[in-house]
Amino acid sequence: MSLTVADVLALPGLESMTLRAGSAGLDNGVRWPYVAENSGIAEWVLGGELVFITGINHPRDEANLLRLLDEACSRRVAGLVILTGADYIQGIAPGLLQAADAAGMPLIEQPYSLKMVLVTQAIGSALIESEQLGRSRHEVLERLLAGDYQSLDLLLHRASQLGMPLAGHWQVAQLQLEGGDALFAQTVAGEAEAQLARQHEGITRRLRQFAAEHPSPLPVLDRAGQWTLLLPATEDHRQRLANWLRPLNLRLAPLKLCIGLSAAKHPPAGLAQGLDEARQALVVARRFGEHAGVCVYDELGLLKLMSAVRDRGLLEQFLHERLGPLLRHDQRHGPSLMPTLQAWFLDNGNLVAASQRLAVHRNTLTHRVQRIEALCGLSLDNPNDRLDIGVALMIWRLSA
Repeated sequence: MSLTVADVLALPGLESMTLRAGSAGLDNGVRWPYVAENSGIAEWVLGGELVFITGINHPRDEANLLRLLDEACSRRVAGLVILTGADYIQGIAPGLLQAADAAGMPLIEQPYSLKMVLVTQAIGSALIESEQLGRSRHEVLERLLAGDYQSLDLLLHRASQLGMPLAGHWQVAQLQLEGGDALFAQTVAGEAEAQLARQHEGITRRLRQFAAEHPSPLPVLDRAGQWTLLLPATEDHRQRLANWLRPLNLRLAPLKLCIGLSAAKHPPAGLAQGLDEARQALVVARRFGEHAGVCVYDELGLLKLMSAVRDRGLLEQFLHERLGPLLRHDQRHGPSLMPTLQAWFLDNGNLVAASQRLAVHRNTLTHRVQRIEALCGLSLDNPNDRLDIGVALMIWRLSA
């Protein structure tokens, strides 16, 4: 559990601190308070700081404050706190407020009458409490997912005391970021490491927002480059996650985030099984390049067996043994036979429906089907051949 800017504003004794702009960033995590003493902050922050600007050691006109705002955004600090009073910074210019709103950077006004020692003490104590609470919540959730407990009732009671109500049914999501090798091949090593760290932080933040919106009071577990999330089994999380993931993966390229979802409706006693299901679905999402990036255990079917084949080359070999002539034909003459075969299967051999799907005449479709059978030496009327073609077509579709 991390302390957010909103949490800081709600701390006892800090009521005189007022959010003036940038409400979109209230969920930003606060790593530590930092008092800015130089004209700029870019060299002195690492990200996640709540930066306090006093004006005591350096004059702060509007131009300087706008520069600090730009640096705060580029360094991904949690927010800016401007101390105002008669002696140093008399007020906050409207242009600065507008810029903070546009950037989504929380801009907080603090009167000089509120002593900094009280503010830093309150934030420091809250950070320690938040870290301790977060560790306890993670421990309970990890034990539950691992099935590592003697008494489920006692563990659930402890979870409730920690603010994690676990009654009801849950769906487990397992996520992993792929494509690190491609990133390092395209980018200088130091920059690649920094970019990977930024993307990791951004995914964690977005996952917390997703959990809060859908709604889940449980923490996001982040370990060894994987994220685990429990979602209440009351909504269609597959479609929601697919919609959430699609634009995110466009921004992540060449990286790609893959998601495996367990079957829905696991009670607390079944969450270890749910985690295992989510992991199996994630293996399929990673190994077969499923287009939406989301695989659900219930939908895997034959892929549960295919994912157990460790040698990916065997699957490619099977594909080319059955459909190689079609693949080579479409490479030379443009895609026609493979899409035709896929349409035939999708419409269960109904030539009228398949021709409408492809927007071609039925006679054209019939000719293509005959061509497919001749090139492959297989018959769509033979159940064994049809099974082989269906499996090969599945490998082709998920590997595209």
